[in-house]
Amino acid sequence: MIISEQWLREWVNPSLDTSALAHQITMAGLEVDAVEPVAGAFNGVVVAEIVGAEQHPDADKLRVCQVNTGSETVQIVCGAPNARVGLKAPLATVGAVLPGDFKIKKAKLRGVESFGMLCAEQELELSDASDGLMELPADAPVGSDLREYLQLNDSTIEIGLTPNRADCLSIAGIAREVGVLNDLAVTAPAFEPVASAHDEVREVSLDAPARCPRYVGRVLRGVDATRPSPLWLQEKLRRCGLRSIDPVVDVTNYVLLEMGQPMHAFDNDKLSGGIVAREAQSGESLELLDGQTIELRTDSLVIADQNGPVALAGIMGGQPTAVSASTTNLFLEAAFFSPIELAGQARSYGLHTDSSHRFERGVDIAGQRAAIERATRLLVDIVGGEAGPMIEVENADHLPSWSDVEVRAERIRRLLGFDMPADEVERILSKLGLGVTAIDGGWRCSVPSWRFDIAIEADLIEELARIHGYDNLPVTHIQGALVMPSQPEGRLNIRTLRRQLAANGYQEAITFSFVDPKLQQLFDPELEPIALANPISADLAVMRTSLIPGLVAAVAHNTKRQQPRVRLFETGQHFLPGFKPSDTPDKMLAMAITGPRTQESWTGSAQPVDFFDLKGDLQSLMALTGRAQDFRFEAARRTGLHPGQCARIYCLDRAVGYIGALHPDEQRKMGLSAPVYVAEVNLSLISNTRVPEFVELSKFPEVRRDLAIVIDKAITSHDILENVRASAGPYLTSLRLFDVYEGKGIDPKQKSLALGLTFRDQSRTLSDEDVNQAVDQVIDSLEKNYKAGLRN
Repeated sequence: MIISEQWLREWVNPSLDTSALAHQITMAGLEVDAVEPVAGAFNGVVVAEIVGAEQHPDADKLRVCQVNTGSETVQIVCGAPNARVGLKAPLATVGAVLPGDFKIKKAKLRGVESFGMLCAEQELELSDASDGLMELPADAPVGSDLREYLQLNDSTIEIGLTPNRADCLSIAGIAREVGVLNDLAVTAPAFEPVASAHDEVREVSLDAPARCPRYVGRVLRGVDATRPSPLWLQEKLRRCGLRSIDPVVDVTNYVLLEMGQPMHAFDNDKLSGGIVAREAQSGESLELLDGQTIELRTDSLVIADQNGPVALAGIMGGQPTAVSASTTNLFLEAAFFSPIELAGQARSYGLHTDSSHRFERGVDIAGQRAAIERATRLLVDIVGGEAGPMIEVENADHLPSWSDVEVRAERIRRLLGFDMPADEVERILSKLGLGVTAIDGGWRCSVPSWRFDIAIEADLIEELARIHGYDNLPVTHIQGALVMPSQPEGRLNIRTLRRQLAANGYQEAITFSFVDPKLQQLFDPELEPIALANPISADLAVMRTSLIPGLVAAVAHNTKRQQPRVRLFETGQHFLPGFKPSDTPDKMLAMAITGPRTQESWTGSAQPVDFFDLKGDLQSLMALTGRAQDFRFEAARRTGLHPGQCARIYCLDRAVGYIGALHPDEQRKMGLSAPVYVAEVNLSLISNTRVPEFVELSKFPEVRRDLAIVIDKAITSHDILENVRASAGPYLTSLRLFDVYEGKGIDPKQKSLALGLTFRDQSRTLSDEDVNQAVDQVIDSLEKNYKAGLRN
């Protein structure tokens, strides 16, 4: 956004110089990117009039002009094609200094003396125009200083606005900011509305009300579009980066810059029937004002008459209904287009206009009627004509609306670090155009129609901070109540599990929560995984139902890169069918190992890992809970795992996970040469711990008895140990399985288990009779329940 400082000061004039004003605007959050003078540094240039012009005797492209400087008539040799009698143009007199420290001296051109230089705009650094002399209005006072006549002691201020501050894409918006920053009243230019002088109207209908909920128009008859734009209008446009085209277009551009409301003027005689804001129809095209013809898409919003589209809504008008020098009747348009609906439309056609820039960010929803009134007044004053009635059509259901926003005094103090006085809060918010009502503990504010960016309490506090001044906020040290969070002793901290696994040689992996559907099918073919609506790739298209597929893929990735020994674990969530975003999925722990049991060493040969290596590591985690005896492993089957090396893990009677070797077929499909062993458990179900309790050390000796029993192979050691604990009596303090034997001397259908039983009492020394009785109870129970016998 480029504005003229002089134009801004017509609205609000703080007692600040240009640099201070630019700094103040920047510190208020509207960053000033550049401040430039509107003209180059020059002096000695006056308004002059050519009173005589003859061809140079020795040069076809030069003319010898007699120029009235106001005090005398001087001879100037000039090569400009538009040098003619009656033209008023800038004259650099002898002794003048032009931009670049170029000094004007008396000179001879092809033998003819020249006492100065008639100037083009480029030579004065007013613009890039250099195709002829700068033509001044016919009423320009001859002899007056050009800088004073054009009021060139002015600067342009370029402001880099963020997309949320569309309210500042106008002189009015910037003036509001400067006014509240300096506690000054903002004075908008006063003008008399133009009364209707005829009753001609055009019917307007809104066929796409969600995209165009308000449309305002007006017919002007009898205008003279051949009149030139006044100099003040041309200069204001030039200083804001727009060139003068014709008085009608200049006025609509002026209103856009002044009020922030884009407008368009149609040649009313070229329109047919009523005006309708609708979506384009298939096969329609439109020739735009820039000369290009576009094929309209059906998702594009257009302004149309009964013959078809006449403008690409909010972006650019059409050439067939454009205003020209022969135009005598106008139809003015000012509308509100939904920013969301219009976003990206201009870019999709390779366009970007001042109108689309504003509509995409949002314009004042209540500013259309005022814009039409302002443009009507200017046009009648400049090109004449008579105005008709105002035409206004709206769909209230689709117009944006805002709820009141409340701000608390306590919240202001907490976020800004000090107690802002109530009268200061009310002054700032009121100056910004908000309706402020005091309530208990704060204020309720109604949001003005031009502030799309204010919706929550933090937005109001940001406004207070901006206007108060970020550099005026007090420096306060951050304070916080350092409350130690409670650590429930009955839950096992996940960090403890990670440290234990790291101590056992594992490395933590983090894999995607979405996996290849084919890989998922290898492990959970019975589950229908949740498919992603927009997957980043085809091999990451579904949410994982288990951590194992991703972890096994990581193992394969590493082994294929010369890493034969891999030990990985991962903690994360899995997503079962029926999962909803509001659900909290279970936290899982997965482990995978492959390769040698130990690192290569001279101390021994490298044995490959097996099922019991992974089981032992898993049991070391269970031991951290203080209730390892609550966990058991039972042989089971699971898709993707070896049927003879797979077990379901139980905590008491609840299944909490599984462990096993990767099935040879799946191992081959994944390109793994060595066996891979995996496990997955539900962390939330194994994290309950037994809180340690003090038990007084016994003063009496312990007694150990070893039993070697022979049982059927199908009986698990877990069942035997549970039976021993139940039948050994109260003196059993420790039970350990220290040997399993199958082979010579044992029936091939049986196995031998060696058990170590330790007995002790807290109050006395146990006698042999006490211990023998307990051992006999164990033997009888084992024989009765499992037909176990003592090994001879």
